[in-house]
Amino acid sequence: MIVEARDVGVELGGGQVLAGVGLRVGRGEIVAVTGENGAGKSTLLRCLAGLQGGVSGDIAVFARPPVDEPGFWRDVVLLEDEPAWYPGLTVREHLELMPSVHGAARMEVGAALAAFGLDEAADRVPTAMSTGQRQRLSLAMSLIRPSRLLLLDEPERGLDPAFRTRLAATLAGYAREGGTVVMATHDPDLVAATGARELRLRAS
Repeated sequence: MIVEARDVGVELGGGQVLAGVGLRVGRGEIVAVTGENGAGKSTLLRCLAGLQGGVSGDIAVFARPPVDEPGFWRDVVLLEDEPAWYPGLTVREHLELMPSVHGAARMEVGAALAAFGLDEAADRVPTAMSTGQRQRLSLAMSLIRPSRLLLLDEPERGLDPAFRTRLAATLAGYAREGGTVVMATHDPDLVAATGARELRLRAS
C-alpha cells in the first residue's frame, strides 16, 4: 500500500470536517475523492500530505506517517491552490527550476512545454497568462519532477474540455508507470477517463 488511512477525523473551530474516513491506495492506482463543497476533500489531501492540524485516526504514506520534511517531498507532490510564482521567471525557467531543485526530471523541459500546451507561452511570465495556462503550468511543474505519489486538488480547475481529456491521459500514463494518484475533483468525466476508483465524502 502507498496510502493507508483509517478512521481519519478532523475537527476545526469546534466543527467536524472529516469523520471516520478510510482509504487504501496501492501502487499504480488512481483514486478520485469526490463530494460537494465542504465535504472535506481538500482537508483529506492535506492530511495525507502531513500538513493538516487537528487530525485523529491513523495515516501512513509509504508505510510511515506523513511529515513535512524533504525526505517525504522527494516522493510526494501536492498541488493545491495556484502557487506563488517566482518573480521575473518565465514559464520555461519555472520548469527548468524543477529538475535543478529535485536533481532529476521525468521529462525534458521541451517535452513538458509541448505536453501541456505551453510552447507559445514559454517566454512569458505566469502572471501575464490566463488562469487555464497557469493551471497547466502548475500541472507541468508537478509532473516534470520525479515522484511516486501525486496529491492533486481539483487539477481540472480552469482547464477547457480538450485539455481535461489530455490531463486524463497524462494521469493514466503516470499510473501505468507505477505512480499513484489521489485527486479531489468535481469532474465525473475526469474520474471516468482516468479509470479512477471513487471515494465519495459527505459533508458532516
